[in-house]
Amino acid sequence: MASKKSTILFLPGGSKKVRKINVPNRLISIFTFIIFLITLGFGWLITDYKRIKSQIPELNYLKKENRVQKIQLITLSKKINQINQKMVKLQEFDHKLRIMTNIEQSGQQDQVLGLGGSNIGTFRSDYQLEEIHKGLIQQMHKSLENIETEIAVASISQAELRNFLREQKSILACSPSIRPTYGWLSSGFGYRISAFTNQREFHKGLDIATRIGTPIIAPADGLVVFVGREGNLGKMIAINHGYNLITRYGHLHKFLVKKGQHIKRGQIIAEVGKSGRCTGPHLHYEVLLSGVPVNPLRYILN
Repeated sequence: MASKKSTILFLPGGSKKVRKINVPNRLISIFTFIIFLITLGFGWLITDYKRIKSQIPELNYLKKENRVQKIQLITLSKKINQINQKMVKLQEFDHKLRIMTNIEQSGQQDQVLGLGGSNIGTFRSDYQLEEIHKGLIQQMHKSLENIETEIAVASISQAELRNFLREQKSILACSPSIRPTYGWLSSGFGYRISAFTNQREFHKGLDIATRIGTPIIAPADGLVVFVGREGNLGKMIAINHGYNLITRYGHLHKFLVKKGQHIKRGQIIAEVGKSGRCTGPHLHYEVLLSGVPVNPLRYILN
């Protein structure tokens, strides 16, 4: 039967007596296993220490990048807030323009009138990048989506205003708003006593008395639709300004435009004369709205 103990000999130097100790084999096995575990633990600690030490530069870089990203997020948040403030000012300006031009404001625009920005106050020094990603970046994305929506609505609104103002500009350009010639008003619009029949008659325009040859200018943009003689008006020009507006100029001395010619406000179209039935040199000036004579003074701006 094999022995369950092992003998350990101690051989001291010199003439000292050899010592002998009997140790159970089980105890030796336990001791050997403990030594193995301790050696293995020290090996793991040394390896882990080397790994952590090798990662220190990367950790320092990540900390630095974390700080840089936090600064970038704060800067981006400020820019979003500035854009929001500018969008609000543009909305206020758009609202004022619509009031001035009497254009109804769309309900869609009212819905996006209040925009929210990113909350810069939530950027604390102890905030981690992960927490920022969960909260503040979502806020900024939402703000950017709101801005994109508002820009789309504002583009539609600005296009509508631009078209309206372009049309108004065209209407103003085609409205006979200036006097066609210099002189004094010898006869106004409405009923009067005829100098030829001594009867009450309706005068369809204005008579502006002045010297023969005085230039006559177009009071608005338009298209010359008639150049020639027309009954009692003698030599006459008619201009179609669009928007159902036509002006007529009678008793002319000389034509300076041709039929079919496009003209601009202020352009000389003829000279004052005394052709047709009249008592002296003057311009007979008419404004017709949808074919009905109206008082030219309604259009002339002082």
